[in-house]
Amino acid sequence: MSEQQSINHSIKVVDAFDLDDELRSLLKPGEMVRDAEGRRHRLPRYFYEIPNHEAAVSIRLTNHFGLNEFTLVDLKEAARLQQFPRYVPCAVRVLAFYLEQFRREAGASVHIPVNGGYRSPSHKRSLTATPHMWATAADIYRIGTTILKGKETIEKYNGIAEELSDDIHVLPYGHVTGATADDHIHFDLGYITVIPTEISEDRMEQPQESRPRFAFEDRRRRDRRTVDE
Repeated sequence: MSEQQSINHSIKVVDAFDLDDELRSLLKPGEMVRDAEGRRHRLPRYFYEIPNHEAAVSIRLTNHFGLNEFTLVDLKEAARLQQFPRYVPCAVRVLAFYLEQFRREAGASVHIPVNGGYRSPSHKRSLTATPHMWATAADIYRIGTTILKGKETIEKYNGIAEELSDDIHVLPYGHVTGATADDHIHFDLGYITVIPTEISEDRMEQPQESRPRFAFEDRRRRDRRTVDE
Protein backbone atom coordinates (compact mmCIF):
# COMPACT_ATOMS: atom_id res chain seq x y z
CA MET A 1 0.00 0.00 0.00
CA SER A 2 1.36 3.43 -0.94
CA GLU A 3 1.82 6.24 1.57
CA GLN A 4 -1.07 8.16 0.02
CA GLN A 5 -3.39 5.16 0.24
CA SER A 6 -2.37 4.65 3.86
CA ILE A 7 -3.24 8.25 4.71
CA ASN A 8 -6.59 7.99 2.91
CA HIS A 9 -7.57 4.82 4.77
CA SER A 10 -6.79 6.49 8.10
CA ILE A 11 -9.71 8.94 7.81
CA LYS A 12 -12.23 8.12 10.52
CA VAL A 13 -15.83 7.70 9.38
CA VAL A 14 -18.54 8.74 11.83
CA ASP A 15 -22.31 8.48 11.89
CA ALA A 16 -23.45 11.98 12.80
CA PHE A 17 -26.19 10.51 14.99
CA ASP A 18 -23.37 9.39 17.30
CA LEU A 19 -22.03 12.92 17.78
CA ASP A 20 -22.91 15.15 20.72
CA ASP A 21 -26.10 17.17 20.86
CA GLU A 22 -24.54 20.43 19.69
CA LEU A 23 -22.89 18.86 16.63
CA ARG A 24 -26.05 17.01 15.68
CA SER A 25 -28.04 20.24 15.91
CA LEU A 26 -25.54 21.97 13.59
CA LEU A 27 -25.00 19.18 11.05
CA LYS A 28 -28.68 18.14 11.05
CA PRO A 29 -28.08 14.57 9.81
CA GLY A 30 -30.99 13.03 7.97
CA GLU A 31 -33.13 16.17 8.07
CA MET A 32 -35.11 17.20 5.01
CA VAL A 33 -34.37 20.64 3.57
CA ARG A 34 -35.78 22.45 0.55
CA ASP A 35 -33.80 23.87 -2.33
CA ALA A 36 -34.57 27.17 -4.07
CA GLU A 37 -37.20 25.42 -6.24
CA GLY A 38 -38.94 23.88 -3.23
CA ARG A 39 -37.66 20.32 -3.79
CA ARG A 40 -36.81 18.40 -0.62
CA HIS A 41 -33.48 16.67 -0.02
CA ARG A 42 -32.22 14.61 2.92
CA LEU A 43 -29.00 15.90 4.51
CA PRO A 44 -26.01 13.54 4.78
CA ARG A 45 -25.50 11.34 7.80
CA TYR A 46 -21.98 9.95 7.34
CA PHE A 47 -18.94 12.19 7.73
CA TYR A 48 -15.17 12.06 7.77
CA GLU A 49 -13.78 13.25 11.08
CA ILE A 50 -10.73 15.49 10.71
CA PRO A 51 -8.86 15.52 14.04
CA ASN A 52 -6.60 18.53 13.50
CA HIS A 53 -5.21 21.02 11.00
CA GLU A 54 -2.19 18.84 10.23
CA ALA A 55 -4.44 15.96 9.17
CA ALA A 56 -6.58 18.27 7.02
CA VAL A 57 -3.49 19.47 5.17
CA SER A 58 -1.80 16.08 4.78
CA ILE A 59 -4.76 13.93 3.69
CA ARG A 60 -4.99 13.70 -0.10
CA LEU A 61 -8.26 12.76 -1.76
CA THR A 62 -6.66 12.70 -5.22
CA ASN A 63 -3.22 13.52 -6.59
CA HIS A 64 -3.93 17.26 -6.70
CA PHE A 65 -6.71 17.84 -4.17
CA GLY A 66 -6.27 17.71 -0.43
CA LEU A 67 -9.02 17.49 2.15
CA ASN A 68 -8.16 20.93 3.49
CA GLU A 69 -9.19 22.61 0.23
CA PHE A 70 -12.80 21.57 0.73
CA THR A 71 -13.10 22.41 4.42
CA LEU A 72 -11.77 25.96 4.74
CA VAL A 73 -14.56 28.10 6.22
CA ASP A 74 -15.20 31.74 7.02
CA LEU A 75 -16.66 33.32 10.14
CA LYS A 76 -20.19 32.78 8.84
CA GLU A 77 -19.83 29.11 9.74
CA ALA A 78 -21.04 28.04 13.18
CA ALA A 79 -18.31 28.56 15.81
CA ARG A 80 -18.23 24.89 16.86
CA LEU A 81 -17.74 23.82 13.24
CA GLN A 82 -14.72 26.08 12.89
CA GLN A 83 -12.94 24.02 15.55
CA PHE A 84 -11.27 20.61 15.34
CA PRO A 85 -12.27 17.90 15.12
CA ARG A 86 -14.04 19.00 11.95
CA TYR A 87 -16.57 17.04 9.91
CA VAL A 88 -17.17 16.81 6.15
CA PRO A 89 -19.67 14.54 4.34
CA CYS A 90 -18.11 11.44 2.80
CA ALA A 91 -19.26 12.44 -0.70
CA VAL A 92 -16.36 14.92 -0.79
CA ARG A 93 -14.33 12.07 -2.33
CA VAL A 94 -16.65 12.00 -5.34
CA LEU A 95 -16.29 15.75 -5.82
CA ALA A 96 -12.49 15.50 -5.62
CA PHE A 97 -12.50 12.74 -8.26
CA TYR A 98 -14.45 14.85 -10.76
CA LEU A 99 -12.39 17.94 -10.03
CA GLU A 100 -9.24 15.96 -10.73
CA GLN A 101 -10.63 15.12 -14.19
CA PHE A 102 -11.62 18.75 -14.70
CA ARG A 103 -8.11 19.89 -13.74
CA ARG A 104 -6.63 17.52 -16.31
CA GLU A 105 -8.88 18.82 -19.11
CA ALA A 106 -8.37 22.46 -18.12
CA GLY A 107 -4.61 21.93 -18.19
CA ALA A 108 -3.97 24.00 -15.07
CA SER A 109 -4.40 24.01 -11.31
CA VAL A 110 -7.87 24.61 -9.89
CA HIS A 111 -8.17 26.92 -6.90
CA ILE A 112 -11.05 26.59 -4.41
CA PRO A 113 -11.27 29.60 -2.06
CA VAL A 114 -12.23 29.76 1.61
CA ASN A 115 -15.87 28.73 1.89
CA GLY A 116 -15.83 27.45 -1.70
CA GLY A 117 -16.26 23.78 -0.77
CA TYR A 118 -18.28 22.31 2.11
CA ARG A 119 -20.72 24.55 3.95
CA SER A 120 -22.78 23.11 6.78
CA PRO A 121 -26.56 23.56 6.93
CA SER A 122 -25.89 25.94 9.86
CA HIS A 123 -23.71 28.29 7.79
CA LYS A 124 -25.27 31.74 7.47
CA ARG A 125 -25.33 31.37 3.67
CA SER A 126 -27.16 28.04 3.85
CA LEU A 127 -30.61 29.55 3.42
CA THR A 128 -31.82 26.78 1.11
CA ALA A 129 -30.41 23.37 0.22
CA THR A 130 -27.39 23.47 -2.08
CA PRO A 131 -24.90 20.71 -2.94
CA HIS A 132 -22.32 22.62 -0.87
CA MET A 133 -24.11 21.13 2.17
CA TRP A 134 -23.45 17.63 0.81
CA ALA A 135 -19.76 18.44 0.02
CA THR A 136 -20.53 17.86 -3.66
CA ALA A 137 -20.05 21.43 -4.90
CA ALA A 138 -17.10 23.75 -5.38
CA ASP A 139 -16.84 27.40 -6.34
CA ILE A 140 -13.75 28.05 -8.49
CA TYR A 141 -12.44 31.58 -8.86
CA ARG A 142 -9.08 30.88 -10.48
CA ILE A 143 -7.68 28.26 -12.87
CA GLY A 144 -3.90 28.43 -13.20
CA THR A 145 -3.20 32.16 -13.45
CA THR A 146 -6.58 32.93 -15.02
CA ILE A 147 -9.02 34.87 -12.83
CA LEU A 148 -12.52 33.78 -13.76
CA LYS A 149 -14.19 37.02 -14.75
CA GLY A 150 -16.06 37.76 -17.90
CA LYS A 151 -18.54 35.81 -20.02
CA GLU A 152 -16.02 34.29 -22.44
CA THR A 153 -13.74 32.87 -19.74
CA ILE A 154 -16.51 31.44 -17.59
CA GLU A 155 -18.33 29.89 -20.54
CA LYS A 156 -15.08 28.34 -21.73
CA TYR A 157 -14.48 26.48 -18.47
CA ASN A 158 -18.17 25.74 -17.96
CA GLY A 159 -18.03 23.97 -21.32
CA ILE A 160 -15.02 21.91 -20.28
CA ALA A 161 -16.84 20.84 -17.12
CA GLU A 162 -20.04 19.91 -18.95
CA GLU A 163 -18.12 17.88 -21.53
CA LEU A 164 -16.66 15.71 -18.76
CA SER A 165 -19.93 14.21 -17.58
CA ASP A 166 -23.69 14.69 -17.58
CA ASP A 167 -23.41 14.41 -13.78
CA ILE A 168 -21.75 17.83 -13.57
CA HIS A 169 -23.90 20.92 -13.21
CA VAL A 170 -22.60 24.47 -13.67
CA LEU A 171 -24.27 27.86 -13.39
CA PRO A 172 -24.49 29.93 -16.58
CA TYR A 173 -22.78 33.29 -16.80
CA GLY A 174 -24.89 36.12 -15.43
CA HIS A 175 -25.57 38.44 -12.52
CA VAL A 176 -28.47 36.77 -10.70
CA THR A 177 -27.25 35.63 -7.29
CA GLY A 178 -27.80 31.92 -6.76
CA ALA A 179 -28.93 31.30 -10.34
CA THR A 180 -25.94 32.52 -12.37
CA ALA A 181 -22.28 33.39 -11.77
CA ASP A 182 -20.22 36.27 -13.13
CA ASP A 183 -16.95 35.88 -11.19
CA HIS A 184 -16.53 32.13 -10.64
CA ILE A 185 -17.51 28.66 -11.79
CA HIS A 186 -20.05 26.82 -9.67
CA PHE A 187 -19.29 23.11 -10.15
CA ASP A 188 -21.65 20.61 -8.53
CA LEU A 189 -22.77 16.99 -8.72
CA GLY A 190 -26.17 17.35 -7.12
CA TYR A 191 -27.30 15.93 -3.80
CA ILE A 192 -25.13 12.82 -3.48
CA THR A 193 -25.00 10.83 -0.27
CA VAL A 194 -22.15 8.34 0.16
CA ILE A 195 -22.44 5.39 2.52
CA PRO A 196 -18.93 4.06 3.30
CA THR A 197 -18.35 0.32 3.11
CA GLU A 198 -17.66 0.06 6.86
CA ILE A 199 -21.14 1.37 7.70
CA SER A 200 -24.02 -1.00 8.43
CA GLU A 201 -27.40 0.46 7.52
CA ASP A 202 -29.44 -1.88 9.72
CA ARG A 203 -29.18 0.44 12.71
CA MET A 204 -31.84 2.92 13.69
CA GLU A 205 -31.39 6.66 13.33
CA GLN A 206 -30.37 7.37 16.89
CA PRO A 207 -27.10 7.66 18.84
CA GLN A 208 -25.36 4.37 19.54
CA GLU A 209 -24.45 5.24 23.10
CA SER A 210 -25.77 4.14 26.43
CA ARG A 211 -27.49 7.39 27.38
CA PRO A 212 -31.05 7.86 26.04
CA ARG A 213 -31.64 10.50 23.44
CA PHE A 214 -34.83 11.93 24.90
CA ALA A 215 -35.72 12.96 28.45
CA PHE A 216 -38.86 10.79 28.59
CA GLU A 217 -36.73 7.72 27.81
CA ASP A 218 -34.52 8.62 30.75
CA ARG A 219 -37.54 8.79 33.06
CA ARG A 220 -38.82 5.44 31.81
CA ARG A 221 -35.44 3.81 32.53
CA ARG A 222 -35.36 5.27 36.05
CA ASP A 223 -38.92 4.05 36.65
CA ARG A 224 -37.96 0.51 35.54
CA ARG A 225 -34.94 0.50 37.82
CA THR A 226 -37.09 1.64 40.76
CA VAL A 227 -39.59 -1.16 40.17
CA ASP A 228 -36.84 -3.75 39.88
CA GLU A 229 -35.33 -2.62 43.16
